Amino acid sequence: MTTMDTITEEIAHFIGLFHTNVEDARLRESYQDFSLYTPEQFIQTSAVIRSDFEAPYDLLGFDPGVVYKAPASFTPIWHPHFVGRYDHPPIPTMEIKTHHGPHETPQYEYPFYASGKSFTWEIQPPGSVANFIVQAASLSDNDSFGVGGHGLTFNPTPVDNSELLQTAQDVLADAPIGDLEMPKSSDELIEIIKTVASQLEALAAGSDGPMEAFLHQSTTIEGIYVNGVLVDEAPKLEDHHSFSEDEDEADDAADAGDEADADAEDDAQPSNVHVYADGSVEVEASVELVGGNNTVVNDAVLKNIWTGATVTAVVGNHFEINAVIQVNIIQNTDAITSAISGWTNDGAPDEIFNIATFQRVDPLEDGNAPANAGGYPASWAVTEIHGDLLIANWLEQYIFMSDNDIGILSSSGATTRVIAGDNTSVNQISIYELSQSYDLILIGGSLYDANIIHQTNILFDNDVVGAVTGFGTTGEGTISSGGNLLWNQAHIYNIGGADRFSALPSAYLDAANDFAAGGRDISQGILTDPAFAGTAGLRVLYISGDLLNIQYISQTNIVGDSDQIALALNALNPHADATWSISTGGNALINNAVIADLDSLGITYVGGEQYSQETLFQSGLISSSPEWAAHDPDALVNEAVAFLDDSMLEAEPTELGFGVPVDPDGQYQNDGLQHVLG
Repeated sequence: MTTMDTITEEIAHFIGLFHTNVEDARLRESYQDFSLYTPEQFIQTSAVIRSDFEAPYDLLGFDPGVVYKAPASFTPIWHPHFVGRYDHPPIPTMEIKTHHGPHETPQYEYPFYASGKSFTWEIQPPGSVANFIVQAASLSDNDSFGVGGHGLTFNPTPVDNSELLQTAQDVLADAPIGDLEMPKSSDELIEIIKTVASQLEALAAGSDGPMEAFLHQSTTIEGIYVNGVLVDEAPKLEDHHSFSEDEDEADDAADAGDEADADAEDDAQPSNVHVYADGSVEVEASVELVGGNNTVVNDAVLKNIWTGATVTAVVGNHFEINAVIQVNIIQNTDAITSAISGWTNDGAPDEIFNIATFQRVDPLEDGNAPANAGGYPASWAVTEIHGDLLIANWLEQYIFMSDNDIGILSSSGATTRVIAGDNTSVNQISIYELSQSYDLILIGGSLYDANIIHQTNILFDNDVVGAVTGFGTTGEGTISSGGNLLWNQAHIYNIGGADRFSALPSAYLDAANDFAAGGRDISQGILTDPAFAGTAGLRVLYISGDLLNIQYISQTNIVGDSDQIALALNALNPHADATWSISTGGNALINNAVIADLDSLGITYVGGEQYSQETLFQSGLISSSPEWAAHDPDALVNEAVAFLDDSMLEAEPTELGFGVPVDPDGQYQNDGLQHVLG
């Protein structure tokens, strides 16, 4: 390796740097000369820019939302002469078959008809729609529990639901329209409609029996009826029942700006715990039982806007019924011990509501009818249904709930809470049917239209609250055995005036006969009907058979909540100053049904008989059980109570060092479910 002194090394670096700069300049000059001959590939040489754009979906076109009804469509076979010397490119024309005769071609409206060309205007018929739905829910929550260290067993005879089920069977069988069976054919459906109409005609309200009934029958019913009384405004369910009380309270607190306070409460000690200055801690001694508070809901919303027309012409008969049948039955006979006569009884009454609304809207009334301007239609299109058109929705909802609890309670000196009820069962249906509308529906047979709502609530809430011998309290106590809610609410909303019916004109009858023979001609007697004024072309639906339109909703709630509760003292420490709260009622049975039915958008012509019937039946029965009320609750309880003997107290063999509590009832619930002990 050759070494250089400092001066020589600096000179060498200088010479190297100079050489590098010289090479830099040479390369730059050569690059410029080279780049002038390099083609720039990124510049498109073609005058037309090609694109790889693809549209895999068919565009439906722009819809600005402008309400506009176009005139009858046609095939153009002539084109105007544009300004200047240029004509529009020729449009190919072709012969299209038509159902119109030469004497019916509207030459005065479309001059191209003079050339002998014609068109076919095609429309689609609606299909039949049928929904047969059954929703059934069953829940059994018959709890057996014992808490509080009382040293007792409580084994009364369990409540049998046979009486409840027999009552439900009798009520449904004796209903004004009976227990209807689901039809299997159009003939059975027609027979059901006629049978229901006959049964409702023969119905009479009996005021001499235990069931208070209200009957109102007429060709048309308008208004809101609550328990047989016509009112201006229907009661609101939220004023009588809340589905989420805790959530409502939390929302109210948040709306009031108490979120910070809520967080502070979460960090604070429980409300049933008291910490004193000396550091001692005391847990509030209380016993709370929730044996009821069950909620069952049947909810059905049915909107039938399947098809309709400005003019409906029926060659046969027109048969229409609208009916609401509502029944509420409650048996609430309680046997409460006199040992708690000093407790507060909220005395909440049982509430029974039958709410029915009949509402009808006439599209031809002022403000609803469309503004017709211009002449009468000169063209028409016909679509045909061979046979019957069926629009049927048959909905049945059932809920059965059994919550017959058996329990014995005593205070253990801590906070005890037993939830033996508070069950919820829901059936829900929502149907919205929408198809096509027409200007004219021509029916060769008859029209059957029925909207029926049948609602039933049955509740048995017969409770026994008895005291074991020696039971007594010095603290506060509350008891609630009522406060049940039975709620039936029905709403029938018809679109079509009640006075829309007229006799069938001969022109419509001739058209029906012509259609039945295979023709498709519409006479001037139909085209010049004032109902079609301002319509460019008629859309006609011809049904050779019957039009069957039935909307049926049946809702049934059956709940048994008969509790047997024994009150006792703790075997070691009575804790007589404990706070007590007993609730065996508060059940809610709710039925809600709505039917919105499109009958007609205008006029209905009937060639045969026209029958209209609307019926409202509301009844409520508050039943009693004298045998149950005559019993002494304390005697019933003490007969079913037995002391634990030595054999019952013997524990299973365990390993050394592990003890077993002598009385498990003092700390745990028998079934280990729905129990909070703190």
